[in-house]
Amino acid sequence: MPYLLWTAALAYLLSLYLIRWVLLLKSREPTSSIAWILLIIGLPVLGGLLFLVFGINRVERKAVGIKRQTRRVLGPILPELARFESPPTTAREPLQNGLLRMATQINLMPATFGNRIEVLDETNHTLALIEEAIDGATETLHLEYYIWRPDRTGTRLRDMLIEKARKGVKIRFLYDGIGSITLGRRFLRPMREAGILVASFLPGRAFLHRWSVNLRSHRKILVVDGRVGFTGGMNIGDEYLGKNPQLGSWRDTHLRLHGPAVLQLQQVFVEDWLFATNEELALAEVFPAPKECGQVVAQVLVGEPIGDLSTFHSVLFAAINDARKQILLRASYFVPPESLVTSLETAARQGVRVRLVLSGRSTYFWTLAAGRSYYESLLRAGVEIYEYQHGLMHAKTLTIDGQWSLVGTANFDTRSLFLNFEVGVAVYDEQIAKQLEEQFERDVERSTRISLDEWLERPESHVVFENVWRLFAPVL
Repeated sequence: MPYLLWTAALAYLLSLYLIRWVLLLKSREPTSSIAWILLIIGLPVLGGLLFLVFGINRVERKAVGIKRQTRRVLGPILPELARFESPPTTAREPLQNGLLRMATQINLMPATFGNRIEVLDETNHTLALIEEAIDGATETLHLEYYIWRPDRTGTRLRDMLIEKARKGVKIRFLYDGIGSITLGRRFLRPMREAGILVASFLPGRAFLHRWSVNLRSHRKILVVDGRVGFTGGMNIGDEYLGKNPQLGSWRDTHLRLHGPAVLQLQQVFVEDWLFATNEELALAEVFPAPKECGQVVAQVLVGEPIGDLSTFHSVLFAAINDARKQILLRASYFVPPESLVTSLETAARQGVRVRLVLSGRSTYFWTLAAGRSYYESLLRAGVEIYEYQHGLMHAKTLTIDGQWSLVGTANFDTRSLFLNFEVGVAVYDEQIAKQLEEQFERDVERSTRISLDEWLERPESHVVFENVWRLFAPVL
């Protein structure tokens, strides 16, 4: 009996140590801190172990060093990019100017003019354009994906890369060690044998790597010859083409970019490659002189678990609060921090038309349940909620007042906003906003609107189930 008492006392002392020295001395979102504290106190041994594996950011110091190193290395090309910098002007709408100024301060990448951007809303067409771009590469191909499946689609694209490598194109392939955990040696060996440089971002497989298992690269990036860029919500695999009978049709939004913004996307890849491999890439090889390709003003946004300020959370918060007419949000995983819920509700109560198209099904039932726990307060505030029924909604877009848009990889949840490595493109252009608005209306037609009266009539067991999962929202 005394042995058990001493063991329990030691466990709680260790728990208090974790809470004192790790949680309370490190700034983080309060709800996340509370969730970890309750877990550590409630399950002193298991909770402590889970925190050691999932709760500590062990990559921040290295990531900060990488950014300093790349900023130094990129010094010679920054004047070239500066020629295309698009500062706030009196000719631009106040909302655009405000968001541009704020995003530049926290993101450290300016908005650039001279871009041509295509909004892609059908995954089979998107893949065809990606294959076309790969086929047209002559110098370099840089790919970074959260999920790359070793199925028919992933294998076909891999074989295209192998063919280009044999023709002399320099290819670097970066994949997330957890998201693409099914990529084994058999799949990757032919790539390496063809001369493709392959690396895993925060592998997380071996014991020593598991300490970073909770911090993933959720980015999807393809840069071809430094001239053409792709990014957005779409990964590589059969399911993203609607070939998974359980998931059905796949609804996603991607971007194809030409112009100076492509070099910003390239910069994100260069930093991630340096982080994963310690290889510093030659400037002349990967950063061709930027050229004006269109009239769109765009800004690549970078989200990383570095510091106390989240780029995507700050931008989303500011954009929602600045809206005066309309907010259109499409999200696949909707488990938002309370600050963004309050922003959406406040905007709706002030007369802004707030409309959300969310996924009516999910690959993770717990995120769907946790997200639905927010519906009642949003509906009471006047927010319109639609659940997409024509397959799986995976797009991540926000459009404000028909003037400003954001398309990227970040979900509307705590994990994407504070834990993952994410990327997106803020677009200061009315025509792009109009295209996204038209896509939104088409998605609404394939969705079911959630009414407050019907929602309040759902079984009590559903309410309990949703609220239980909401307790874990800060770590989902």
